[in-house]
Amino acid sequence: MKKVYSVEEYIETNSHFGEALILLREIINSTELNESIKWSAPVYDLNGKNVVGLGAFKNHFGIWFFNGVFLKDEHNVLVNAQENKTKALRQMRFESINDIDKNLVLAYVKEAIENQKQGKEIKPKRATKKVDIPKELKTHFKMHTDLESNFKALTPGKQREYCSYISEAKREATKQSRLDKITPMILKGVGLHDKYKNC
Repeated sequence: MKKVYSVEEYIETNSHFGEALILLREIINSTELNESIKWSAPVYDLNGKNVVGLGAFKNHFGIWFFNGVFLKDEHNVLVNAQENKTKALRQMRFESINDIDKNLVLAYVKEAIENQKQGKEIKPKRATKKVDIPKELKTHFKMHTDLESNFKALTPGKQREYCSYISEAKREATKQSRLDKITPMILKGVGLHDKYKNC
């Protein structure tokens, strides 16, 4: 996709739908939304929160509603471009300028603005991986006071590094020498690979 730096350039790049994109832009710009370019496409936000965007493709063009899942869609005009992947995003698609009902588009954009003002949005969930502590490390916690609380104070990523380091050792002697090595590091609150990360 060509990198564009202005809405005019985006419309020019997608000139096969140029007239229609200009019309949609005028409708959106009649509202209080701010216009900008993000991801090489026109995006319209309210106080820094993305509300709608324009998109043009080979055979269709449309408006992206970033939190379109909250729109009532009484006219059944919204599509989920990536079913089972996209949770919030919805798209209003057109194939020609004749498909655009100005009043309908404006009503949907205004509803999206109101939803944003009310804080209706789906925030992406970060997957949290459970930390599986090997039995050797659990036993080691019982023998050394403060070790477990210091371990729990580490980030989940650092906890996983230590757990992998112990569980990857095949021989008991290796596991024990690794436990002896990491004990002072955990007590200091540092990660297993911190010295390499700060280089």
